[in-house]
Amino acid sequence: MFKNIVLKGILFVFFIGVHFQVHAQYKIAQINIEGNVKTKQYIILRELPYTVGTEIPKDSMAIYNTIAKEQLINTSLFLEASVTTKFIDSTTIHIDIKVSERWYLFPLPYFRWVDRNFSEWWNEQHHSLDRVNYGINFRQSNATGNNDKIVLGLITGYTKQAVVRYQFPYLDKKMHFGMGLGWQYFSQKEMNVATLYDKQVFTKTLQPIQNGYRTNINLLYRPNLYERHILQLGYGNAEISDTGFMAQPKYFPNFQKSFSYLDVSLAFSKTHFDYNAYPAQGNSNELSIYQRISGGNNLTSINYRNVTAHKISPSNTLLFESNLQAKLLPNQNYIDRKLLGYGTMQMNGFEYYIVDGNAAGIVKAELHHLLASYTVPKHTGIAWADQINKHLPTINYNFWLKAFANLGYVYSEHPANTSKLSNTLLKTIGIGLDIISVYDLVIKIDYSVNQLGDKGVYLHGGINF
Repeated sequence: MFKNIVLKGILFVFFIGVHFQVHAQYKIAQINIEGNVKTKQYIILRELPYTVGTEIPKDSMAIYNTIAKEQLINTSLFLEASVTTKFIDSTTIHIDIKVSERWYLFPLPYFRWVDRNFSEWWNEQHHSLDRVNYGINFRQSNATGNNDKIVLGLITGYTKQAVVRYQFPYLDKKMHFGMGLGWQYFSQKEMNVATLYDKQVFTKTLQPIQNGYRTNINLLYRPNLYERHILQLGYGNAEISDTGFMAQPKYFPNFQKSFSYLDVSLAFSKTHFDYNAYPAQGNSNELSIYQRISGGNNLTSINYRNVTAHKISPSNTLLFESNLQAKLLPNQNYIDRKLLGYGTMQMNGFEYYIVDGNAAGIVKAELHHLLASYTVPKHTGIAWADQINKHLPTINYNFWLKAFANLGYVYSEHPANTSKLSNTLLKTIGIGLDIISVYDLVIKIDYSVNQLGDKGVYLHGGINF
């Protein structure tokens, strides 16, 4: 009898101890931040999954710190970020955060092809310098230390263009609301007037063949770390010359030489990736609804995109993407029918093609393998070079080998007689090499084969300033 009582007592104490360990928590007493020369401290605190006073289960501390580091890197404000825990006693901790800021001011020479991708410009347009834009593009990220962005652009060449944009992410004390403003003017001497055999057809003149402007204002709502809601209102006007109108009288929705419109768009996104520029783990969902208001020429467009990354081992990742878009077209005008080959509706292996229609869907599957990593050494043995390297960020390159397959479909209510890609299943497979580095540099070199038998090497990517 006595032995049974003792045994039950021991078991009771054991289970109480296990329960206590499972539910044991750390309380954050202090958060220390270093390295933020320009960035305001509250901008960093906004990205953390905890605040001073938060109680966190002991077995979840590492997960919370990983989320904090990922969020800081995904702001595109920092080259490096570290988040560590300092133990004060058995229940109290301090969080130490160290960041290394990016360069935020980039008055850069601007040089870029106007075609939909590099491969089309290089091969289809024979890398003609007549089809490039050049000028000066002034970008100021983190302008006031509040993660706000200013863009001023004066571009000439193929397109005469002036751009002014300002985005301020937070207006209120809780840092839930932000807003942005933008204005753009363009004028160019060449115009895409038709689609023939699923490729763009252009008309070029000595004088401007089309010009226009657009202004917009947006309101951003960010209730938590991962979700964003954006409401945008815009007004625009575009005109084409007599030559442009003769080449394509159904270019604008009103079948006139000039077209003015109001528009409103509502977008929702929920993004939780380890690294937004090149995710190895996580998920994102984006839904946007666009409504143009232009008399009897209204347009409704709905777009949904999902990207899921799953790390199956430290060096291997599976990536899946689905992208759907549908349009309620007012009539069979040319500019509203553009679908596959524009914006995010891109398929590997169809870089030289476009497909017009009413609705489209794309599914992509990719297997990524980390082939190698390389860090550029700071010490070269050359005195002047080493002195400069002290002030430059550490540059690391990651090389990812990948294999991919794409499926797509474009539904067209009134397909052109020359189209061989609308209302048919589109298929591509291929392999590629992706190069990842600082400032969200992503360069993709792909070799793909499509269902038409086209084979080729295609280059994509760029750098995020």
